[in-house]
Amino acid sequence: MNPDGIHRSLLAGLLSHIGLKDVAKKDYIGARQQRFVIFPGSSLAKKQPNAVMSAELVETSRLFARMNAVVDPAWAEPLAGDLCKRSFSEPHWEKKQGSVVAYERVTLYGVPIVPRRRIQFSRVDPAYARELFIRHALVDGEWDLDRVDQRVTAFDRANTKLRKELAELEERTRRRDILFDDEAVFEFYQRRIPAEVCSTRTFETWWRKARAETPDLLTMTAEALVPDEATPEIDEAVFPPTWHQGDQRFHLSYRFEPGADDDGVAVLIPLALLARLSPSGFDWQVPGLRADLVTALIKSLPKSIRRNVVPAADWAARLLTELPPAPGEARTTSDIAGAAGTSIGARLGSGFGAGSGAGFEPEATPFTEILAGLIQRLTYVPVNAGDFEIARIPAHLRMTFRVVDDRGQAMASGKDLGELQRRLGSRARESVAAASAATPVNAIERGGLTTWDFAELPRFIDTKQGDNTIRGYPTLVDEGSSVAIRMMSTAAEQASTLPGGVRRLLLLATPSPVAYVQQHLTGAEKLSLATSPYRTTQALFDDCLAACVDEVLFRVNPTGQVFMKAEFDTIRDRVSGVLMDSMFEAVGLVARILTASRAADKALKASTSMALLPALTDARAQLAGLIYPGFVSATGLAQLRHLPRYLGGISSRIVKLGDNPSRDRVWMNESQSATARYEAAGGRIPLAPGMAANLVRARWMIEEPADQPVRAGAQGRGVGVAAADPQGPDQLTPTSAGVSWWLQHLRQECLGAAVLRVAEHELGVSGLDDDAAVHEHERVPDLAGETHLVGDHDHGHALLSEALHHVEHFSDEFGVERARGLVEEHQLGLHRKGTGDRDPLLLAAGQVRGVIVRAFGESHPGEQVARGALGLRLG
Repeated sequence: MNPDGIHRSLLAGLLSHIGLKDVAKKDYIGARQQRFVIFPGSSLAKKQPNAVMSAELVETSRLFARMNAVVDPAWAEPLAGDLCKRSFSEPHWEKKQGSVVAYERVTLYGVPIVPRRRIQFSRVDPAYARELFIRHALVDGEWDLDRVDQRVTAFDRANTKLRKELAELEERTRRRDILFDDEAVFEFYQRRIPAEVCSTRTFETWWRKARAETPDLLTMTAEALVPDEATPEIDEAVFPPTWHQGDQRFHLSYRFEPGADDDGVAVLIPLALLARLSPSGFDWQVPGLRADLVTALIKSLPKSIRRNVVPAADWAARLLTELPPAPGEARTTSDIAGAAGTSIGARLGSGFGAGSGAGFEPEATPFTEILAGLIQRLTYVPVNAGDFEIARIPAHLRMTFRVVDDRGQAMASGKDLGELQRRLGSRARESVAAASAATPVNAIERGGLTTWDFAELPRFIDTKQGDNTIRGYPTLVDEGSSVAIRMMSTAAEQASTLPGGVRRLLLLATPSPVAYVQQHLTGAEKLSLATSPYRTTQALFDDCLAACVDEVLFRVNPTGQVFMKAEFDTIRDRVSGVLMDSMFEAVGLVARILTASRAADKALKASTSMALLPALTDARAQLAGLIYPGFVSATGLAQLRHLPRYLGGISSRIVKLGDNPSRDRVWMNESQSATARYEAAGGRIPLAPGMAANLVRARWMIEEPADQPVRAGAQGRGVGVAAADPQGPDQLTPTSAGVSWWLQHLRQECLGAAVLRVAEHELGVSGLDDDAAVHEHERVPDLAGETHLVGDHDHGHALLSEALHHVEHFSDEFGVERARGLVEEHQLGLHRKGTGDRDPLLLAAGQVRGVIVRAFGESHPGEQVARGALGLRLG
């Protein structure tokens, strides 16, 4: 027995008695929207199936269905025939199926016997299915190319490439009238594809035959889609795809979306190349946007200047013809000669980015400085780079720097290259190390070194990566109990870390004299050392030991950059020979410094006047900048010898504060102004590790007095001023007034006229007030090895007398009686020898050098001058 067959037979005569359950109202919806319920006496009354067929519908208190059976509403579709009503909805393209599908709904007397069924829409509306196929598959590229023969889809790849190039050109040129829209592409295919093609399968069948006869039928060209006069020309000299800096090449990307963070030109920078990248040249922009940049810069000028260069666009065109070649660009004579009648790309785009040389290009003059100088030359109106208001320049005219990792994923982006280099500095170093380690011959990183067990530390290592060369700088990193070889991303990082690593290896290779020195300290020295700001006395002695090693290291190699084992061995031997004596000297000097520091601190605490609070606060800041944990090695033994004088000056200043507070206030303001300019130039108090030599020099110039060797004994700080050098933001040059007093101090402190010449050469100044300068015909050597004429031999007597005078001047520090005896002894010897068989100046130079070495040590600049004079005369 087949119950479903019986129910199907009965359904043929009861099509209008079908009902579907309404869950919400708990009844059934029948033909023509009738609502009924199953009669309570029926066996299905409690089961409530989803669809029923009823033999009769009886209305009493309500409409009841009697003699019911469970059916499938879909059974009625073939039985009802034309009585069924069909509707179609949601025609859409399905990439996986490669055709257009829709959903069909079948109703019988209003009852949805098939609520939703997927069908091929081409059976319903072939024309619309064809249109959807072309728009989605061919125009939008939404078809599964992996399932289609590559030869069949070759036209699609060519068309996609063309559209991508035109879209990129729009981004480069910041236009929206080049790339044809999707309707033009649709019309292109519409005219060429026959009407029966409406799916991937039918298209593939047709195209296999058609392409044999007309292979270029579906290949698009710009001429076929846009009018001839609107056909674009891609000039990569004006909007280049890459940017060159030295022998490195970086890809450029363009985006035309005002308001977006990356609107304009973006440089894609591999992380490993970030640290060494120079901002030089990027402020020139690409040639295609340089005219807009110059126009915007002109408009950003103050009105008093801007009114001399209007209209801005005309002046921009004129200035472009006068500009020198941009960094990395080469302009020929013919380019410049034909600039007036050619486009910007022809004038400035020739050879764009053709860098030369290895590595990165050196720093170039900023574009704003060049432009300001050019405007001033043409208009005779004073203009400088600071007159341009960069904040008013549209964002798309400033380069965006996008840093990517080795997989090409963006890591960070911004307009400020320096900020990106600081933020990603450590990750850039790791990337350089990883790139070098990938090549076995360049994998030199290792740790745990306690001896110099290699012949040479390479100054740099180049690793090829694609079109670029990644340069790493090996260095030695101090890890406390050992040293590691690490790869740095810049030469500056190498230079800042290498001396510390060399120092650690020297300490590990030399027996420590700390225990012996501690056993032979006096009680007073032990008490003084116990008051140091160091956490432990051992830390203080370790710092003194490091300072002693640095003294030898930087005397042999002023930069501390040791790469050869032979040079390291030489320095190690010299350290071993002098370390014991140097350690005793350093510890004794530190004891005197700490004693002077306690005296200054006591004087500060004893002064409680509220009227003197600003001066006391300034003095405490000065004291904190001189004495702090780690001050011994940070200051260095050469400069450490001056600290007792600086600290004594603080005490003297506090004592004299009450006599004339106004005078102290004036000098304090001058000192604070000099300090502010020093810090603005990048200086720090206390000194930060690895600071440039000129900043270190300027930091100690601030401590020097204006007219006396004792800083605060002159009731104020020195007035020497460190200002920014126009040659570069990190260079410092003293002002004329500051140099004048500093040179006067050097004259008092060293050898007078000879040291004056040394200081003038070192600071690069001349023509200052010099009431005691040597004559034009005198001949003494300076730091560069140059010579000046030396007059008669009696000048040696003058040098000796001056040396005696200034040894006496430091009576509290250097034992004047012993020094006076030495000088007098040498003077007598000079008079006895006369001028017969020995040169008096030669003897004088040797005698003065001896006095200086005994009084001040070999590191004193006067000793270098005297030694140079001695070598000159012997030569």
